[in-house]
Amino acid sequence: MKQEQNPAAAARLARWADLHAAATDCAEKEPLLAPLIRETILTAAGLPDATARLLSRKLADRYLTEEMLLQLFEEFAAATPQLAQMISRDFDGILAHDPAATSVLCPFLFFKGFHALQSYRLAHYLWTAGRKPLALYVQNRVSDLFGVDIHPGARIGCGIMMDHATGIVIGETAVVEDDVLFWHGVTLGGRDFAPNDRHPKIRKGAALGAHATLLGNIEIGAGAKVAAGSVVVKNVPAGATVAGPTAKPLEK
Repeated sequence: MKQEQNPAAAARLARWADLHAAATDCAEKEPLLAPLIRETILTAAGLPDATARLLSRKLADRYLTEEMLLQLFEEFAAATPQLAQMISRDFDGILAHDPAATSVLCPFLFFKGFHALQSYRLAHYLWTAGRKPLALYVQNRVSDLFGVDIHPGARIGCGIMMDHATGIVIGETAVVEDDVLFWHGVTLGGRDFAPNDRHPKIRKGAALGAHATLLGNIEIGAGAKVAAGSVVVKNVPAGATVAGPTAKPLEK
């Protein structure tokens, strides 16, 4: 008798099948991309392996080679049984909100927000494993390559979309729950330099507009929306929408 799959496993396998099918089609239609697609997707064992192959090539440098990075990603995947589901959920977030993502292949190959998020996940694993200098090295490579600066100590959920992603900054004690939407230039920053819990907490399903700046240990409630260019230094209730700067002219 065939054992039924749980919904999470079925969704994970469906996303991998979607990616593999789209990659096969693209390799046939665009021969110049065929070597990249073959080496990163078509010969991979699944979503974590394909992601590791792609990002190891991107992040590698003279001191942290592609082979070293592949080994680190393999260690990360072995220690994180839910990794394929996490990646699949991130695809879900992108495909649900970004019309430019015409297939799973598009964000996988070309969206630096997706690349930065998956690289952060490796850095976070290293950070929590006590390998902090190496985690910071990966963070620095991600910042240099993608223009996205996520501290490896931050805690980020799944189903995250980082649209365009350039200029996103997420501090060490920030918390980002599932299904949060980021646009470019968002800052989750601190208001002082004390080593305490000093960064925002973004609850499930919130949306942060382009160049929104959120400062301090504040909470953005579930489903709340922060308009582009806003500066937020106080809690935002669940489901609320906030907009506008809070700065005032200085007295002379």
